[in-house]
Amino acid sequence: MNNRLDLDFGHNEIDHGTSDDYYTPPFIFEALGLHFDLDVCSPPNGAPWIPANAFLSPVEDGLATDWHGKVWMNPPYSRPAPWVEKWQNHGNGIGLVPVSKSGWYNKMWQNPEVVLIPMPVNLKFMKPSGEASQIFMPIVLIGIGEENIEAMRLSGLGRVR
Repeated sequence: MNNRLDLDFGHNEIDHGTSDDYYTPPFIFEALGLHFDLDVCSPPNGAPWIPANAFLSPVEDGLATDWHGKVWMNPPYSRPAPWVEKWQNHGNGIGLVPVSKSGWYNKMWQNPEVVLIPMPVNLKFMKPSGEASQIFMPIVLIGIGEENIEAMRLSGLGRVR
């Protein structure tokens, strides 16, 4: 089985060789069937399969930039806390975050409108090279906003809480 997608990040590819250089696989977006106004944690110019009107890369600094509309968030897993807090305050979107034994995760678990535990749990992410790769931690999808929650429920991606 070929675990590679032909991705075209062009000359703007970012691969720092860290655990933060993983992108959400296309099937997640296909299952959700949503179009986002903003991807707040994107490589420059966005990943070509992420259905968003605008993208915030490390250059634009998604934490320092105002968010608008329905957001997609797959934050850097090395420092998700400030991203999740801003996402909760924004109140409209879907995020993909790691499961963690930390204060930010406990607060998030109590506050989002919905949490989806994806199946299979061994989700493979996309590297900038196009290779599919597993990460060492489990993840959950979190949703705020009626349209986002309904899309998660209908997605078939896993169990919704």
